[in-house]
Amino acid sequence: MSDQSNPAASGAENSDRPVYKWTLLRAGRLLLDGGGMFGVIPKVVWNRSVECDEKNRVEIHHNCVLLESAGEHPDIDDRTGQPRRYLIEAGTGDKLDEKMSKIFGLDGRTVETALGDAGVSTNDIDAVVVTHLHFDHAGGLTRRCREGETPDWEATKPGAASGDATGIKLTFPNAELIVQRREWVDARANDAVMTRTYYRDHLLPFEDEGLTLPDGRPRLRLVESERPFPLNRKPHRDELPKSSVEDRMTEVLPGIDVFLAPGHTWGQQAIRFTDQNGRDVVFTPDLIPTVHHVGAAYSLSYDVEPYTAMITKRWFLEEAAERNWLLVLDHEPGNPLQTVRRDEHGWYELVPHVDAVSE
Repeated sequence: MSDQSNPAASGAENSDRPVYKWTLLRAGRLLLDGGGMFGVIPKVVWNRSVECDEKNRVEIHHNCVLLESAGEHPDIDDRTGQPRRYLIEAGTGDKLDEKMSKIFGLDGRTVETALGDAGVSTNDIDAVVVTHLHFDHAGGLTRRCREGETPDWEATKPGAASGDATGIKLTFPNAELIVQRREWVDARANDAVMTRTYYRDHLLPFEDEGLTLPDGRPRLRLVESERPFPLNRKPHRDELPKSSVEDRMTEVLPGIDVFLAPGHTWGQQAIRFTDQNGRDVVFTPDLIPTVHHVGAAYSLSYDVEPYTAMITKRWFLEEAAERNWLLVLDHEPGNPLQTVRRDEHGWYELVPHVDAVSE
């Protein structure tokens, strides 16, 4: 594995900043408990706008993004002769067993399905950037072996497999994985409020020295972006970071930056890029998973630190409003494309974006 810790200095106003054509990928349905999705907000409140089934589950989706280098001078992949392609998020994938798939209401659609619909092979992805490593964001990094295939990696210890398949294949054989170092450390230690969300079979293959990229590079790249607040003090409820968000960004690929958005996990990151229309697009992690989570207290029961999530949400929304970010919400089942504006109550509201996403 390799490390990177230099923050990005360039902004969207830089005319030399690489731009991307992008496609929203719908990688399948996910059903989660409504109480888990809305934390301290009572059902009598959230159920006014979000329906649940007879098991109290609400429907969300796995949203991913395909990026293709574009502009006057796109970055061409020597291997394929095509513009380089990157992926944001990988969804749950196909490794959960029948029982767990039923519990989570999976419909069989994965990021592979979505890429296929977009006419792109998993072999053509050069890098994958994930917000964090919970199974519904990173499980799709690996997949079940299919008939006649030889496993890339096998789960030999009890509990290492996320389902009933012990032999797995790397879903994106030519891609490196980019994630925050803090997130990787916590995932490896299984430091989460859920019993099983960091599965070994979507983590350990990326540390295997026998599974390097075809050119010999490590398959895992860890970055360390600057924190919004120092570790040794707790910010006040309405406090904003003293540093600008640009100062806290790390450029991980040409024109693609990440920055920490802690609360759901300590190492969760958001991902920014500039599209062909000059828009700053920010892929939003489980800080605001759906349009119904814009309220300050609307955090997840799965958050490791709900207070930190609330603090993060305030400065994130302020940055989004001031900089006119186009947000892509990671779990919104309706329209995940939203902009942010201040409301009359001193908080923020989301405004649906209706333009075609890849133009």
